[in-house]
Amino acid sequence: MSALFFIAAFTAYFIKGLSGFANTIVFTTMLSLKTDNINISPLEILIAYPSDIIIAVKFRKKIMWKECVKLAILLIAGAFPGIFFLKNGNPALVKCILGLTVIVVGIDLLLADKRKKDEANPALLMVIGIASGILCGMFGIGALLASYVGRTTKDTESFKANMNVLFAVDGTMRIIMYAANGMITEKMLWYALKLMPCMVVGLLIGIQLAKKLPDKLVRKIIIIMLIGMGLVILATVLASFLQ
Repeated sequence: MSALFFIAAFTAYFIKGLSGFANTIVFTTMLSLKTDNINISPLEILIAYPSDIIIAVKFRKKIMWKECVKLAILLIAGAFPGIFFLKNGNPALVKCILGLTVIVVGIDLLLADKRKKDEANPALLMVIGIASGILCGMFGIGALLASYVGRTTKDTESFKANMNVLFAVDGTMRIIMYAANGMITEKMLWYALKLMPCMVVGLLIGIQLAKKLPDKLVRKIIIIMLIGMGLVILATVLASFLQ
């Protein structure tokens, strides 16, 4: 295991501590420059699962259970095709989808301040829920989910609580399905165990720093990082085609 894995784990969960999400985007993006996503997503969920539970429990009083149940059902429905495509899809195409997704999330966050909070729309809920399930199945990325939950929650703690309840539900299902499809190996379990200390330290530092930094500053940092990472992934895929 190279030093990049440890750096990616610490960075990803430092960002999660700050914002409540984006750990998978950071971890997957950094490692996708070196390996295919089919080797990254199962490893990332093994590391992410404890962090989802930690944050959900910490902010449990802010959980909107009715909304979470509806979204969780749609997430599970969408995860099946997502996992199938991750296992059987073209690696270059998978990376292109990842790069575009990361850029879209960054732009959505950039425009978030100009939007008003919306009431839950049933049609929008279904589209976002299933699409998020597909993205979660492929990468573990709740990108569209973050956009929807961000519109329906009132503050950062509420956002973190509801996002991580959904991540925990999705994570439970994906660990079972990845294992059933032979995508979680003994070697991967050992890698996850070695990376756990980086996850815990990064997460705790991020949570503590989030208490001291303005929400707008945190969001700007994440926006710049996401858009930059998405462009790097697309450039890497393009360069591989030109060689």
